[in-house]
Amino acid sequence: MTTRIRLLLAALALVVVPGAAPAAAQPTRLFATVGPGFTITLADASGGRVTQLAPGTYEIAVDDRSEHHNFHLSGPGVEERTGVDFVGRTTWTVTVRAGAYTYVCDPHPGSMRGSFIVGDAAATPPQQPAPAATARPGRLVATVGPNFTISLRTSTGARVGSARAGRYTIVVRDRSAAHNFHLVGRGVNRRTGVAFRGTVTWRVRLAARATYKFVCDPHAHSMRGTFRTR
Repeated sequence: MTTRIRLLLAALALVVVPGAAPAAAQPTRLFATVGPGFTITLADASGGRVTQLAPGTYEIAVDDRSEHHNFHLSGPGVEERTGVDFVGRTTWTVTVRAGAYTYVCDPHPGSMRGSFIVGDAAATPPQQPAPAATARPGRLVATVGPNFTISLRTSTGARVGSARAGRYTIVVRDRSAAHNFHLVGRGVNRRTGVAFRGTVTWRVRLAARATYKFVCDPHAHSMRGTFRTR
């Protein structure tokens, strides 16, 4: 083959065919992790927590490190989750659009959760938790279960963040045979049994300038709350 022919073939190989599509760009990669403790995260390639994304297609590398947790991602057009018993790695390719997205561990949604916005954060603000209320002597409602949730609220449904000293009637709704509601603080130490499931009523006196906590004893590291009295 002559030198002239070789040069001609090399030139032809460099010719860009009109209308030929460029190579498709690879989706941006994100990293989801759940466990082995009570932690759940969604991070970008630099390790930063994901709080806002542009609409588009993403590849999510999921690292599920516990048979007691799972990673559940949901939002407009997306519904992906690992099994609670699953331990290992998997990859999802998802297309997100403007709106709010959440990720949770289904068995522990009250304590293991996160969220991010796709699109304009100002146009679609994330949901904010309802403000806590100061309880006044009267009726409170305590709830535990059926999932991994525990709460203490006023009769109007507001979360108790503080309380005035005095006498209270607490209606305790224990909705699970795997959890209990335990209220402890100065002068108070009341609890339902772990195997108990039903409704009981307590009458307690809360002291002034004291800290009270409520927990599920078998899951005290993740199912708990506190409030102070005035």
